Amino acid sequence: MGSPRKASKKKNAETKLFVLDTNVLMHDPTSLFRFDEHDIFLPMMTLEELDNNKKGMSEVARNARQASRFLDQIVSHTETNLSEGIPLSAHSQGGASGYLFLQTEPLAPTQPVVMSLGKADNLILSVVLGLRDKFPGRQVILVSKDINMRIKARAMGVPAEDYFNDKVLEDTDLLYTGVRELPADFWETHGKDMTSWKEGDRSFYKLTGPLCKSLVTNEFVYDANGGGDFAAIVREQSGSTAVLETLKDYSHQKNNIWGIVARNREQNFALNLLMDPEIDFVTLLGQAGTGKTLLTLAAGLAMVLEKKIYSEIIVTRVTVPVGEDIGFLPGTEEEKMTPWMGALEDNLDVLNKSDQEAGEWGRAATRDLIRARIKVKSLNFMRGRTFLNKLVIIDEAQNLTSKQMKTLITRAGPGTKVVCLGNIAQIDTPYLTEGSSGLTYVVDRFKGWEHSGHITLQRGERSRLADYAAETL
Repeated sequence: MGSPRKASKKKNAETKLFVLDTNVLMHDPTSLFRFDEHDIFLPMMTLEELDNNKKGMSEVARNARQASRFLDQIVSHTETNLSEGIPLSAHSQGGASGYLFLQTEPLAPTQPVVMSLGKADNLILSVVLGLRDKFPGRQVILVSKDINMRIKARAMGVPAEDYFNDKVLEDTDLLYTGVRELPADFWETHGKDMTSWKEGDRSFYKLTGPLCKSLVTNEFVYDANGGGDFAAIVREQSGSTAVLETLKDYSHQKNNIWGIVARNREQNFALNLLMDPEIDFVTLLGQAGTGKTLLTLAAGLAMVLEKKIYSEIIVTRVTVPVGEDIGFLPGTEEEKMTPWMGALEDNLDVLNKSDQEAGEWGRAATRDLIRARIKVKSLNFMRGRTFLNKLVIIDEAQNLTSKQMKTLITRAGPGTKVVCLGNIAQIDTPYLTEGSSGLTYVVDRFKGWEHSGHITLQRGERSRLADYAAETL
């Protein structure tokens, strides 16, 4: 390989040379175009591993094939010598202006005795070491999603980084919660300029002032500083003005949803989102026992069987086991998904027992009616589908990548509502983190859209044992 960009030696010293591990390309094929003005180097072993992983219908296999297509598109349309680098600017839509280099010659520096070259990871590391020795004036950095690979690289004195471009947030404590407590001086500061009116059973307040600039459409606000039980949702926000709408109190038994009432403030906010037909997309985050699935199913049954807004409920989730995989399962799609839907069954039992007056026969009839309106679907068969007038519940959504999340949400047709449930502290998918989860991604991207809402549920309501375990274990 020739010296990268001989004609621009000054720029070479300023730009970095990133060596990509295979798992970066298999995680995000567009990573080729995500390094701005910096250069990318692909070892031959990376291409070999892409080839080894291209077969199959898994997300990893699809990404490996897409990465190979991108590389073919870049290489086949270049007129320059591959050893001199291929400009990425002609192929990038994201503004990448660096060069792509493919390994065209062996790079074999003096290897540490502790490293065996019989392993693919070590061959890639040897290439990084060779590049560092060959171009001492450049900063050569390994990019890998593999933690052990990064540890080995740093042990040998090679800079190594995780692939950060897919991360929505560095610190998930900054993730939008959908709830805001009003400041202590809110009524003194904004009360005199506030106008109010009523529409039906709801009250509206129009505010002006500095607070309005930071409010987000469909964000919930409440006053815990002596303003009574004031709680509202931000319906409109423009500059220094905002319109608040008071909420329906689902904590009162008269407003129960399928026998369920809100047990805390956040659950009440969640039910206001779930029961609003103008909200097409809802995300609920929270640890185990906060009521995500129970509230969603109760609202879904009310809107399907009582209000008849939707025709049926579609439930799906990622089939990632917590322990050892139990292998292939017999039966139809719905029967195969049954072991993964234990949470659904548990919550349906709770909802079915809420009607104490129905008796055994009445509850059995209700159970059959509910079963007929709930369909359990696998994520594997979602491509190409369109859901019309359905309520789609995506459970365990924290295990989805941003690409999988896009695939699912774009299945929504006219009259369909999508609800995503999850706990970003319980991610079971390899290479996904709290910051790069598809659930974190959609919470951040949908924030402020007038037809979406988000709530982070704080309090566990399962049992005192579950609450104590969640806090101390």
